[in-house]
Amino acid sequence: MKLILTQEVSSLGTPGDVVDVKDGYGRNYLVPRGLAIRWTRGAEKQIDSIKQARSVRDVRDLGQAEEIKQQLEALTVNVPAQAGRTGRLFGAVSMTEIVDAVKSAGGPDIDKRRIEVVNPIKALGSHRITVRVNDEVTATVDLEVVAS
Repeated sequence: MKLILTQEVSSLGTPGDVVDVKDGYGRNYLVPRGLAIRWTRGAEKQIDSIKQARSVRDVRDLGQAEEIKQQLEALTVNVPAQAGRTGRLFGAVSMTEIVDAVKSAGGPDIDKRRIEVVNPIKALGSHRITVRVNDEVTATVDLEVVAS
């Protein structure tokens, strides 16, 4: 099945890429979640607009990406969350909460889709997350989950 990606999918590609995937993966996962649209000749014209919108959001050059990386790594981000007596959270810390906490800590504006968390954050304490600033540059951010 041929699809055009509308959002970044870590194992497949970036927005605007035309990918060939198995039918079930495309029909049951990518298309319903809005990560891709079916490839047609009419949809082929949308690729330019998707790539243009992506280039506006992307970090322009390597120097700017390194600067953002330094800003992020200098931060200690505190995320307030509700937790029980044992330190387990009621739920998990979402990417939106992380983005808001980075902004409130004085960090740069980042896209929540560029945040990578290995395991869901479900406990109080220190955690490390990775932010893909650019295709070549990644930043590691110290995240402190505190009881609210």
